[in-house]
Amino acid sequence: MSEPLVLTSTDARGVAIVALNRPEIRNAFNEVLIEELRSTFERIATDPKIRLMVLTGNGKAFSAGGDLNWMRRRGQASEKENLEDGYRLALMLKTLDILPKPVVGKVHGAAFAGGIGLVSCCDVAIAAEGTKFSLSEVRLGLVPATIGPYVAAAIGARQMRRYAVTGEVFEAPEAKRIGLVHDVVAPGNLDEAVEKLVGELLLGGPEAQAAAKELVRDVASRPIDEALMRDTGARIAKRRASPEGAEGIQAFLDKRKPSWARG
Repeated sequence: MSEPLVLTSTDARGVAIVALNRPEIRNAFNEVLIEELRSTFERIATDPKIRLMVLTGNGKAFSAGGDLNWMRRRGQASEKENLEDGYRLALMLKTLDILPKPVVGKVHGAAFAGGIGLVSCCDVAIAAEGTKFSLSEVRLGLVPATIGPYVAAAIGARQMRRYAVTGEVFEAPEAKRIGLVHDVVAPGNLDEAVEKLVGELLLGGPEAQAAAKELVRDVASRPIDEALMRDTGARIAKRRASPEGAEGIQAFLDKRKPSWARG
């Protein structure tokens, strides 16, 4: 029996490690991997025992994007099948983007095309020095379509215009400069850097973190008008009145850890 294309493990703290598992072709997407990722993200989103997720890739690369043999088959399929296949990829990315728990991207080796899409959907991304990135689609006569909204949100339209039309390869320092990743560390320090970040994330209230992610999605690029002011005022009022908010405030006043951060 073949190995699953997505490997998942969860530790006692509720930290789920999700690893793409097609190392022989640098974790390139096909329809099976896309479906396994989507179902994994949906399960993690609804599992109350899981606090956060680390997304990575087995082998030498994070992800090389689309499997070219799969894309060739899809291109020869009927228009309906081709459209449905494109939508399934878009749905997987959306499921990751709106996952109501912190998502950390642990990036190494290479993140090309759809791999950059996955990185863009992570809340925090840390890359190892030497990692290479590329929106390589145009060099195959394609476009970074399904990943486009997430890449544009991560690096901005101006930077995306350059890299989407050139397809050029850039390295981790440039990925950090344009906002695709947050930190760059030596390859030998990647595990340590991710673990340090996980420790920071475990200090936050789980419900508050979900609400914070939703807040960013809802307020980004909106004008600061009366409607937005009332919306954001209502959000903080709701959190203050929530059991989690009350516990966090009381724990701070008591000089103790809140219930979700104990142990």
